[in-house]
Formats: sequence, structure tokens, C-alpha cells
Amino acid sequence: MLVLAFDTATAAVTVALYEWSPGEGVRRRGSVETVDRRRHTEVLTPAIAEVMAEAGASPDDLSAIAVGVGPGPYTGLRVGLVTARAMGESLRVPVHGVCTLDVIAWASGRTAPFAVATDARRKEVYWARYDSARSRTTEPAVGPPADVLAGGPEGLPVIGEGAALYPEVLGTTGHDAQPLLPTAGALAELAVTRLSGASGPALLPPEPLYLRRPDAKEPGPRKKVTPR
Repeated sequence: MLVLAFDTATAAVTVALYEWSPGEGVRRRGSVETVDRRRHTEVLTPAIAEVMAEAGASPDDLSAIAVGVGPGPYTGLRVGLVTARAMGESLRVPVHGVCTLDVIAWASGRTAPFAVATDARRKEVYWARYDSARSRTTEPAVGPPADVLAGGPEGLPVIGEGAALYPEVLGTTGHDAQPLLPTAGALAELAVTRLSGASGPALLPPEPLYLRRPDAKEPGPRKKVTPR
């Protein structure tokens, strides 16, 4: 079973192809990691083509697609989700969504409580708390960095790009915040783990996990002007 995974919910445009054989675990066939906050559209499709070529595979070989559903900025997040849905429909393969915060948590491999925070701009972060890399204890949220620790256990470690951006608030230093961004390898492994029936949250539909309204809004109706 070949699973193509990609995430565009953060500054990272990350793509990986993993092979899953029940009873034998997962094996990486190819991956590309790019950090480019402003060029998700230009980077994603060539990255997918590069990964497929590296693995010597064609789109028709795919068994499933896994895509990060955020939370994340509207424009970048939309690029990955539209691409995933279009490929799934064209190839007639299932498309599964995974919370991007869960991907970062999974990559950390942590076994004790911690939080994940990513950059939400506007001096805010997207965040959630975890008992371990496999177990989220809160719903994803957005707000000021101080919200991540408010009401939580004292000394709770925080990882992710948000932790690196606000170390004075979240108490993060040096490499303590790693991993900063999601990787498609972690996304693929997490998706396969959940597809195999292991414990943990169910996979999500490939729909954006928006926690606030996008900056771009449709213009409202024109105001009537009363002639003098």
C-alpha cells in the first residue's frame, strides 16, 4: 500500500511517499521538505512529482492520500487540501485528513505531557496540549501565546514554531522547541498507524480546520446613495 502524504498548513511544504505492508510496518520511498511561506502553490506540485520519481512510482500506484488539515493560514492550507481532493477524485483513492498539530506532536516522540504551538500570525499561535506524542488532550485552539500555558501543569514544555517565536512567554530555549514544523514523513506514519486500527483519534475528512475567519472577505453590497 502506497500512501502519499503532504502538508501546507505552515511555512513548510512537505511531501513524502511511504509504503505500508500490514505486519511489516512502514518504509519511506521518497520525501521533499521545503520551507517557503509564500510559494505553496508553486512548490507543492513539483515536489509531488519529484517524490514519485524518486520512488519510481506513478500516481496510479497510490492506495491513499493523507493531507494536513491545519489549523493554519487560509491560503497555504487551501493549496494542500485542494490538491489532495483533486488527486483523490482523479485517481479514485481515499483522502484522509490529519490535524497538523498532531503531526508535529507525533514527530516529537515524547512520552510525557507537552504542548504544540505553531505561528498563527497577528501575534497569536495555534496550539493544543498532549499527554504524549500519541494522545491529544485538548481541542486545537488559537489565541495569544500565554493561552498555551494558562491553566496547564507548571513547567509544561512547548514545541513547534510558535514556541520558538515566543520563548519569553512559553519558556522555550535552544533546541527545546524541536520539531518546529510538520514533516510529511510523520504525517504518513501517523496516517498509517490510524488506518491500521491503532488507538488514537480517527482520521479526519480532507476539510480545512479553520479556527478563525480568513483575512480575505467577499465585498458586501454597495451602499445606496440618496441623491440630494
